[in-house]
Amino acid sequence: MVSPVDPVTLAILKGRLEQIADEMDATLFRSAFNPIIAEAHDACHGLYDALTGDTLVQGTKGLPVFVAAMAFSVKAVIDKIAEHGGLAEGDTFLFNDPYAGGTHLNDMRLVRPVFRDGRLFCWLASVGHWLDLGGNVPGGYNPKATESFQEAMRIPPVKLIAAGVLRQDIVDILAANSRVPVSNRGDLAGQLNALDLGERRFAALLDEMGDATVAAAFVAYSNRAERLMRAAITDLPDGHYSFDDVLDNDGIDDVLIDICLDLTIADDRMTLDFSRSSKPVQGPVNISTATTISGCYVALKHLFTEVPANAGCLRPISFVIPETTLLAATAPRPTAGYTETILRLIGVIFGAIAKAAPARALAGPFGTINALSIAGLGTSGPRWVMFSFFGGGLGASPQGDGLSHANNPISTATIPPVEILEAMYPVMFTQWALRPNSAGVGQYRGGLGAIYEIEMLEDATMSLLGERGKRAPFGIAGGGPAGLNRFAWTTADGWKSPDMISKVTDVKLERGARLRLETPGGGGFGEAARRNPDAIARDIRLGYTA
Repeated sequence: MVSPVDPVTLAILKGRLEQIADEMDATLFRSAFNPIIAEAHDACHGLYDALTGDTLVQGTKGLPVFVAAMAFSVKAVIDKIAEHGGLAEGDTFLFNDPYAGGTHLNDMRLVRPVFRDGRLFCWLASVGHWLDLGGNVPGGYNPKATESFQEAMRIPPVKLIAAGVLRQDIVDILAANSRVPVSNRGDLAGQLNALDLGERRFAALLDEMGDATVAAAFVAYSNRAERLMRAAITDLPDGHYSFDDVLDNDGIDDVLIDICLDLTIADDRMTLDFSRSSKPVQGPVNISTATTISGCYVALKHLFTEVPANAGCLRPISFVIPETTLLAATAPRPTAGYTETILRLIGVIFGAIAKAAPARALAGPFGTINALSIAGLGTSGPRWVMFSFFGGGLGASPQGDGLSHANNPISTATIPPVEILEAMYPVMFTQWALRPNSAGVGQYRGGLGAIYEIEMLEDATMSLLGERGKRAPFGIAGGGPAGLNRFAWTTADGWKSPDMISKVTDVKLERGARLRLETPGGGGFGEAARRNPDAIARDIRLGYTA
């Protein structure tokens, strides 16, 4: 029986624990070599339950989509130890397996046990997006992949550090299988330093507050999250609500892919049933069960902002994710484009909740990260790989217009700054601007998408894995859809667009060639006829609409 902790102590510990995770995030952001971690903050740290791996605490700066996924990651390590044994103080596990708690192969996870007086107390974990781990396409986003082997090197949970001793053979294998080994080595060092700092900070907190008090606080935080989520669900009307959307294609077959949700609300419980979704596909837009649950968590956190970020908030939620769908992929189904699928997943939850509770409604966000990889041998230096994702418009709500040129709702990541990309790679952005007429109209319009134009300063190859080229982000309550995603590049014969609309690979670019990406806006909310005339005049004056 865990003794209760008084409210003041709970409040103090909440801040202290979140600060530990925040410091871990900051340590990695400041030391990582690749800009997707250092600038875009595509990473996460947290504390996890000793027995179940459930999320106990996550920082405020890490990616929300990793909250549930990291719990599965820690559980994968717990399961390996249960099968093979051998856990010791000073161990650190490394892996990127998307089918065992991962997301896609570029997201490298480190998991470390925390011991107190010889007893396992909890786990610390770190995840960060590495630039390149091999595979057919630099950067790993291979739109033509039909197996994970064509995306990158897959690593099951292995001991990177055994009883405090780094296994150099593991580091050497990682380096030998990357186009940018120096970048990966720097990111690895940053993640290890973040874990070291987290371990020190947490040990100091336990020494100060006591093991029993902190353990009791963990229980209290999870229970509180559960109570708040149950209360939020109770406020929604009971019933069955459905919403469907599609992906453009899987990169192999140019056929729409269904993401379908049947949502049931009954008292203080919610069931998310994805049984009607498409079967697993050949191309890289399959996702694992862990990733699906993580995407659902992010959508619900957007809708119920008052609920804390730990495992307790998922206790009132039941998931139906059949293995017959692309949302419960198993090896070796390719998963590089997982971001595109979870964005559609988040969108259908927004759409279903809009039917149940219009006051909490959010129109469809732009719904694609437009994963762009450009790589070259380098004319005056080592081989380089530039990976970046791009912004667009978020959906409108009953409270107002959507954000323009924002990041997608899967994360708190930031769009890599143009200055950093131009400084690190032989590219020049000739345009970086809001995209007129890209937002869904309505009483409240969606946010605007963006236009990016890039000129190559060296010969290179290019790949893109994007979405929303066929079905626009949806409006709600009478609001209009947003603009479609558009991508093109220059050739000797003029501008060319992908045959697959939003996906292409192995494009050869000569120095001076240009790429142009026009991202979608967000969907609108409410009838356009109800929009404030002053807001319409302002949109026209600023060039947002014609």
